[in-house]
Amino acid sequence: MDKNIRLLYPTLLLSVFVIATCGILYELLLSSISSYFLGNSILQFSITIGLFMFFMGVGSYLSKYFEDNIIDVFVNIEIILGFLGGISALTLYFAYAFTLHYYIYNVLFIGFLGTFVGIEIPLVVRIINQYSSLKETIAKVLSFDYVGALVASLVFPLLLLPKMGIFKTAFLIGILNLFVAFANTLFFKEYIKAFKLKMGVIFTLIVVFFGGIYFSDIYTHPLEQKVFRDPIIFKKHTLYQDLVMTRRNNDYRLYINGSIQFSSTDEYRYHESLVNFPMAAAVSHEKILILGGGDGLAIKEILKYPDVKEIHLVDLDPEMTKLGLNNEIFKRLNKNSMHDSRVLIFNEDAFNFVQNSSEIYSVVIIDLPDPNNTGLGKLYSTEFYQLLSGRMAKDGVMITQATSPYFAREAYWCIYHTIGEAFEHPVAFNADVPSFGIWGFVMAGKGLDHLERTDSTALTQRLIKRMEKYQIFDSTRYLNHNMIPRMLIFPEDMDEVPTKINKISTQTLVDYYLQSAGNWQ
Repeated sequence: MDKNIRLLYPTLLLSVFVIATCGILYELLLSSISSYFLGNSILQFSITIGLFMFFMGVGSYLSKYFEDNIIDVFVNIEIILGFLGGISALTLYFAYAFTLHYYIYNVLFIGFLGTFVGIEIPLVVRIINQYSSLKETIAKVLSFDYVGALVASLVFPLLLLPKMGIFKTAFLIGILNLFVAFANTLFFKEYIKAFKLKMGVIFTLIVVFFGGIYFSDIYTHPLEQKVFRDPIIFKKHTLYQDLVMTRRNNDYRLYINGSIQFSSTDEYRYHESLVNFPMAAAVSHEKILILGGGDGLAIKEILKYPDVKEIHLVDLDPEMTKLGLNNEIFKRLNKNSMHDSRVLIFNEDAFNFVQNSSEIYSVVIIDLPDPNNTGLGKLYSTEFYQLLSGRMAKDGVMITQATSPYFAREAYWCIYHTIGEAFEHPVAFNADVPSFGIWGFVMAGKGLDHLERTDSTALTQRLIKRMEKYQIFDSTRYLNHNMIPRMLIFPEDMDEVPTKINKISTQTLVDYYLQSAGNWQ
């Protein structure tokens, strides 16, 4: 192998590693953007990866038509990929914010990127094959390709997305493709047509994309602002989700992955209902478990009961609980409740926590996001509720938020029926929360086994009597003696409908939820 080949051969193999990394990163990037805008991450990742792989196949097939000067073709492909990949996130945000055709733009990017990525490897194989046997070429190219895929799958969720965010990540991936174009243009100079022009284009795009990374805060804030109704005052990409807080006058709103979690103007309606029903129904308040609720607003309500001895808060995302603990706005809204000495915080998966715990709880409050993907859907399954029943005291009570019985009627009653598989006679009730609409809850427990939902008089009297004992009505702004019986009433358009049971293996609830999600979007 002469000096020239010894220099070019490792350049090509390194190119394989980089383009393989970029290819997987593009799939993950486009999937994440669609999940953020459209929800249901499993569906978006499946569609994006499936379409991307299909177009890669199209690209691989088309590669056979490139016969002359394939090194120059390869460089051209890398320039196109770098350009399209770099502008992908910016373009898709514009499409979502300013048009009604986001998905068309998304499929176009998947198609073009996938096709060009599919052309890359066959061309590189043909180039490298000039310097080694076919057996060695295939072995080394595929090895570098698979290693690049592994690197991409690790750095995207652990480093790029939480540290750089969507826009900077897109520009960085584009730059990587452009560096491949630069290296191959330089080392294969004698085969490159319009050498100076290509180098000028590559250099210009790299400078522009580095500028895009450096000045990202200038243009990303107004662009992201277009997605939200009110001015953004806080945003953070975490390992698990995108957190955004907006403010208009005195109304603060928290969004997770684009979906509203609370509005400070009416959160009390939601949290008074979520917390006081099970707390009033339970005989003991010795140990309380909250799943979700990292904002601390549920804890604020729980601390109205002086006999509470211990509160365990389980929230997967430490960045969420840091907000509840340290952010001045959150601390004001939750009355600094998360700093109470009785509160213990666990940043763990709720399913794993319940499965592995040996604690016994008097009250369990489930304040998790809506079941818009299978990761959340398992936390509304029979298996999960059965696990939960083993962590509850003999007279314990649990409650879960259960989406809207008006906008997501089948999803709500699916949760109710699923809970009924683990607990006898679950109790369904609803509250009017203006920022959400009519919102539903389901309460159950061994202490409620003899209180039928259709015979609510005994339950109503019990709740009112217990709330009076703890002087809860002195501090509530929504709940009162007259409101509680009304909350157990469901009008005809929200009343019970037959549904399937949600199991981890079927995830029926996610289907119900996604079918109705457009009703309030």
